[in-house]
Amino acid sequence: MAVRVLNGGAVLRLCSPSSPFAASKCCLHQHRTVQFHSYPRFSIRRPCHYQLRYGYGGLAIRRCSAHSLVDMLVEELELLRQRGGIRATNKYDVVVRSILFQNDFKIGSGEAFRIIHFWKLYGSLKFAVDTKCADECIRCIPQTSELSTEMRTFRSVLNTKRKLELKSGEEIIGNKSGKLVLQKGLLLEFKKEPERVLLAVAQKPDGKRNWMVSDQNGVMTSIKPQQVTFIVPGANNFDHTEIADFIQRAQANLDPALLEFAWIELIEKNETITVEDLAEMIFGSAEPLESYCAHLLLSKDDIYFTSLESKGSSYVYGPRPGVQVEELVRRKHAKEAAEKELEEFVKLLKAARDKPSNEKPAKSTWTSEEDYSKRIMSLKAYALDDCRNEDEKRTAGMILRAMGLAKTSTAAVNLLVDIGFFPVHVNLDLLKLNIRTDYPEEILTAAESILLELPDPDKVDRRDLTHLKVYAIDVDEADELDDALSATRLQDGRIKIWIHVADPTSLLEVGSMIDKEALKRGTSVFLPTATYPMFPEKLAMEGMSMKQGKLCNAVTVSVILHSDGSIAEYSVENSVIKPTYMLTYESASELLHLNLDEEVELRLLAEVAALRLQWRRQQGSVDTSTIETRIKVSNPDDPEPSIKLYVENQADPAMRLVSEMMILCGEVIATFGSLKKIPLPYRGQPQSSIDTSAFAHLPEGPVRSSAIVKIMRAAEMDFRKPIRHGVLGLPGYVQFTSPIRRYLDLLAHYQVKAFLRGDSPPFSAGQLEGMASMVNVTTRIVKKLTSSSLRYWIIEYLRRQPKDRKFSALVLRFIKDRVAAILIMEVGLQASACVSLGVHVGDEVKVRVEEACPRDDILILKEVLTS
Repeated sequence: MAVRVLNGGAVLRLCSPSSPFAASKCCLHQHRTVQFHSYPRFSIRRPCHYQLRYGYGGLAIRRCSAHSLVDMLVEELELLRQRGGIRATNKYDVVVRSILFQNDFKIGSGEAFRIIHFWKLYGSLKFAVDTKCADECIRCIPQTSELSTEMRTFRSVLNTKRKLELKSGEEIIGNKSGKLVLQKGLLLEFKKEPERVLLAVAQKPDGKRNWMVSDQNGVMTSIKPQQVTFIVPGANNFDHTEIADFIQRAQANLDPALLEFAWIELIEKNETITVEDLAEMIFGSAEPLESYCAHLLLSKDDIYFTSLESKGSSYVYGPRPGVQVEELVRRKHAKEAAEKELEEFVKLLKAARDKPSNEKPAKSTWTSEEDYSKRIMSLKAYALDDCRNEDEKRTAGMILRAMGLAKTSTAAVNLLVDIGFFPVHVNLDLLKLNIRTDYPEEILTAAESILLELPDPDKVDRRDLTHLKVYAIDVDEADELDDALSATRLQDGRIKIWIHVADPTSLLEVGSMIDKEALKRGTSVFLPTATYPMFPEKLAMEGMSMKQGKLCNAVTVSVILHSDGSIAEYSVENSVIKPTYMLTYESASELLHLNLDEEVELRLLAEVAALRLQWRRQQGSVDTSTIETRIKVSNPDDPEPSIKLYVENQADPAMRLVSEMMILCGEVIATFGSLKKIPLPYRGQPQSSIDTSAFAHLPEGPVRSSAIVKIMRAAEMDFRKPIRHGVLGLPGYVQFTSPIRRYLDLLAHYQVKAFLRGDSPPFSAGQLEGMASMVNVTTRIVKKLTSSSLRYWIIEYLRRQPKDRKFSALVLRFIKDRVAAILIMEVGLQASACVSLGVHVGDEVKVRVEEACPRDDILILKEVLTS
């Protein structure tokens, strides 16, 4: 029985399954104020009268004092015993103890005599052992009076039982040194794993210290003494076949709320308690079953009691302070509320996962509510390996576990895809690398302001070149057109070339808000699914880019070549042009092939490009041209988006033409900067110490280029003077032709434009070096993103192809044994495959896609043998 004091009443609960009052409710209704609400700050004003009400046994309702209540209990219980309705058992002492609890053990010798008589009459002396109730009863008997025979017997028996139980406890739990001593037949609990305990019966010693035990599953196990966590008191010569039933009865008898009742009493007295004490207090018995139940409650409790000391497997517990209990209860309630919220959230996730793709909730659904948003953001951070704190990791882990998933980033990604938060083809690298994809509102506002004003500080110095035929050649989906070309043959037979480069610096101020934003971005990002320009899109596409038939500001580099292809004359000036043609590489190549008289300027550009290529090769340049792949993905958020794939050969005439003109422009700017002593981002690349003639036996094109690239050294930069670019075969080189999409090109424009105006360059060599260092970090990140995104979509493209489709592949080199690095010509992707004997580097083989998984970057190819 336990006493729980609630608002205005004390509730007595008979909790032992063997008690005859198990189905009854005994309520002691107080007639004085009681304040307690499951928290430590409470006061109890002791009652003088009670109303006893039973729902079992037919007892009447009476109003009585503590003295008369004992008489009433004895009388009623004796009547029931005589009728055969109940048996005398030590469970009845709980009723008396509840009376003592309400009276704070303040009883007189008369009441003590009656209580002792009650215990003796019903055969219950065990409850009195080691309780204040028994001590109070004995203390209340006057020491000077002649004790009755009953009282002498009670004292003698009580002392004898105490000695016997103390001795028994020492024998079972430990010896004088405190070491655990086991005996055959003892029922004990032991720890098998850190989070798993089992009940077992000791069978026999195993060596000097270990014991063989038979656990609840019937398995014989050797355990060490330190594995024992509890020895069930009184369970001697226990049959291991009865363990399962014992556990079942114990689990049915557990009620964690009973600990609160015990804590209420003990905190007021500031008393400690053992397992047996608690069993007596809440179950009215310290029999093995009740003691084990009490142990389970205490060992699993993390609110009301704490372990103070232990000896072997015996523990002494103390009630936690009221303030601490209040805080622990608060945390428990908060945890339960959080668990309930998590359960509801998991239900939503499962419902969304099971819906068809066209019915899944919108992404905004998961972020509209704060609680949902926090959990989704934790999952997102976990998926991207970007958790900012342990709380995010813990939250994501709980969700994945509740969903029955592994605690991995891949599982988190798949879950977010399944509920519709991530698209099927989400670009994880784009999210992980924190690439800037949007612009702050103040940047967009500043860009709009520039477009309205269109300032041009160089207007008076611009040379009018609108009479020239101007070709702008780029890929068909290009939005940022930042270079164009013109050519004419002079009267002396030499060819003059004009390389026109867009002039974004005419719209910008060094250090302005937009300039700083461009510096942070470093470069435009071109992905198969989207383009993220370095400048706000409207400013880049409308204000800065070249437009067909429109007047456009430019910085024009004009060059006249010697007959061998070297530079004879050059100039750098501000200009205004009117682009004549906007051509794709395909259309430019077609015009060159048609050799039309009206497009003589285009033929001159091709002639100069061939001359320049020949001259650079004589200077030691290395040809690394190969095939390149471009992919355009429409509606990328759809599960099956449209994919357009283009494979371009860099040796194509139009691509060669544009490439050579860009290289020529870079050489002129490096020469100009060196002559005028302008700090610029001069770029160089040392030639490898290995003679490239060693690869002359390899076929020209991708095979040879792939071998040469493997031995090339990293590029270098200088900001004071030109350095040799061995791979290009140039004495100096500056990237200058893409100022809308590359910030280092823009820096070169700032420096050159300042010189043309007669101003000092805005940046010193040291400042350029610092800015270039920052930009190069960003550029490397973007390059990695671009490469991974392109590879993802090529593999996705291959995944969709018919299983029996054959692809042509060039063997580039052998990796190990017959495993070769190959180039799939139709898609421009390097991969690996096992090829048959007799295949050599440079040979063409046929392969088939065995497996393609873009998310995991898996591509398995198999050679198809032809008969």
